[in-house]
Amino acid sequence: MNNTSQNHQKGYPVIDQISVADLKSAMDAGPVRLIDVREKVEFDSGHLPGAAWIPMSIVPLRQDEFRADEPVYVVCRTGNRSGQVVMWLANQGIQTINVAGGTVSWQNQGFPIELDTVERSVR
Repeated sequence: MNNTSQNHQKGYPVIDQISVADLKSAMDAGPVRLIDVREKVEFDSGHLPGAAWIPMSIVPLRQDEFRADEPVYVVCRTGNRSGQVVMWLANQGIQTINVAGGTVSWQNQGFPIELDTVERSVR
């Protein structure tokens, strides 16, 4: 039994996840809403193309920026912190999607990373 099933049985919401390969396909098809929740130094050292930056520590203050009619993907280094953010947002009634494996998996697949430090607002 995976953790998602165990959590669901304990009354926790089940979170949606996407693989980096499926996210890359979605990005190739058109613009997506992608939010990186790592710390600034991590974001600046390389992030998924087009990602906006909202560090995990201030997600509660900016939770409304995660609300959207289209899917909102949340990413971190390995998928752990973003999974926690997605879980917390689900408890607030905000549906988002965790990027399983995070930027580590993204880079391991050979997908491009942006190194610019331009902060993007959430669309």
